[in-house]
Amino acid sequence: MPDVGEGLTEAEILKWYVQPGDTVTDGQVVCEVETAKAAVELPIPYDGVVHELRFPEGTTVDVGEVIISVNVGGDAAAQPQTAQPAAAEPAAKDAAAPAAEEAAPTGRQPVLVGYGVAESSTKRRPRKGATAPAEQSAARSAVQGELNGHAGAAQAAPVAPAPAPVTAARPLAKPPVRKLAKDLGVDLAAVTPTGPDGIITREDVHAAVDLAAASVAAPAAVPVQPQAAEAPQQAQPAPQAQPATGRETRIPIKGVRKATAQAMIGSAFTAPHVTEFITVDVTRTMKLVEELKSDKDMAGLRVNPLLLVAKALLVAIKRNPGINASWDEAAQEIVLKHYVNLGIAAATPRGLIVPNIKDAHDKTLPELAASLGELVSTAREGKTTPAAMQGGTVTITNVGVFGVDTGTPILNPGESAILAVGAIKLQPWVHKGKVKPRQVTTLALSFDHRLVDGELGSKVLADIAAVLEQPKRLITWA
Repeated sequence: MPDVGEGLTEAEILKWYVQPGDTVTDGQVVCEVETAKAAVELPIPYDGVVHELRFPEGTTVDVGEVIISVNVGGDAAAQPQTAQPAAAEPAAKDAAAPAAEEAAPTGRQPVLVGYGVAESSTKRRPRKGATAPAEQSAARSAVQGELNGHAGAAQAAPVAPAPAPVTAARPLAKPPVRKLAKDLGVDLAAVTPTGPDGIITREDVHAAVDLAAASVAAPAAVPVQPQAAEAPQQAQPAPQAQPATGRETRIPIKGVRKATAQAMIGSAFTAPHVTEFITVDVTRTMKLVEELKSDKDMAGLRVNPLLLVAKALLVAIKRNPGINASWDEAAQEIVLKHYVNLGIAAATPRGLIVPNIKDAHDKTLPELAASLGELVSTAREGKTTPAAMQGGTVTITNVGVFGVDTGTPILNPGESAILAVGAIKLQPWVHKGKVKPRQVTTLALSFDHRLVDGELGSKVLADIAAVLEQPKRLITWA
């Protein structure tokens, strides 16, 4: 599982596009995974035949875990295996598999190549310290025998020096799991692994903590026996929504929902939020929207009130650049941004995501409309990339599409301001001294009070409202 976005530690396998026995080519998309925020298609970096899918759809996998293995040539007799709730393989394979996967001396290819782990000698340079050809042959035969279910296949290898036995000097665990164990004071050597190929998981560490706590609380209790080495360790299938016995349903917290929750907690309890509101007559803006829809320069583009709200925010930022900043706690600095990556909160089938339009401040109105249309379409299709959601500076959330007046939005982490746009409704309004029906909306601006004072926040919100009330200011203030 590659790291498809900065700082990601895990991803969920949404869909496999190949099955064991299928022929694949370098660059072919083999699966779709969901990271903390986006669905991403993964290409395979090898030519060959799919041998095994290591995890079923719906499984959350740590970055760095092997998810697919491909036979890149030579020993094609290995029986392909479909992803199942993974069971640990015998110790003999644990010793032989690393040698087979890592070996890639010049002129030879490994039997099985895991995604992003081993390398093909025809496409990539061999790794330093690769196993000698004779040792590789023995290791390949041992692995081949295990895959075909022959316990004695290792003895059928050609006469050659056997690979050195692999010692378990260091427990197998991913860096995030090691950090968790360190934080909790858990000795990984004393933890019983349940992950594939004897890897220690987060759940194993927590289980060790619970076991230690239970031992302290009830010393007379019968100790829990560790699982026998010979017994296969069954990995749990992907969690699904579990109907309760009566009136509740429990849904695992993962993917976009999990990431959103963590981000909102971090933002709400790190940045001191202030939210200000203003109600504004946007009748002229709505008339301009209708005129732009028939303008030849906007032909084929998505033209709606959000487009002009975005333009109004960009004008306000230009007049009040201090709002476009971030707080660097580590360096104790305020970072002023001389560019605007405009985030647009989008509700998708997978949850709330906030992709952003890069360098929105430099775009003309038609260019901004094209970028907005592409952003929305991509988000609805679930194809937003992690890169599209990184580096935002300010955000707009259009809660008005749900018919609500406005809200108090929480800052997107790392940003100093977010604008909520309420529903545009026909309301009685005093216009030129008379009460008339006018198109009215309420705006709400939340900002980080560590770096944005009330004066600055108020000026920004007032400027946005002024542009929407008199859209000609898009020309006079730009």
